[in-house]
Amino acid sequence: MAKPEKTNVMRLLEQNGVPYESYCYIDYPSTKGTEIAEYLKQDPAQVFKTLVTRGKSGSYYVFVIPVGEELELRKAASAAKEKSIEMIPQKELLPLTGYIHGGCSPIGMKKQFATFIEESAMLYDTIIFSAGKIGYQVEVKPEDLLKIVPFEYADLVCM
Repeated sequence: MAKPEKTNVMRLLEQNGVPYESYCYIDYPSTKGTEIAEYLKQDPAQVFKTLVTRGKSGSYYVFVIPVGEELELRKAASAAKEKSIEMIPQKELLPLTGYIHGGCSPIGMKKQFATFIEESAMLYDTIIFSAGKIGYQVEVKPEDLLKIVPFEYADLVCM
């Protein structure tokens, strides 16, 4: 495996005194979360993806869910107290967040949006998510993540 470089997410974690573990998979050809978790010998239920949505009100929301799961839009809308929620078009992701598809992290977006993490994260001491660049991940304790990103736990995935 290649040696990881420092990403902005890693720098933000360090600046805030948040311990983390980093993983690098730049030598792996897939961007599918479950395949990457398997490649890195991680539990896919502990590896999370970051999704950006827009509510009916026009507000943006970030949802962090396990890589093998799908966001249940009705549950997401309920968590955000919106009538409805939709995924933003992929072309809007970079200008809105500063991240590209496959490298989106809840840490270090251009603007802080209301963030919700799937409640199953509470089952783990740490969760793993993108370090803000394709090929890089960080593993952080959820309570430490709260030092950087205010979030709420919610039931967000399809049954």
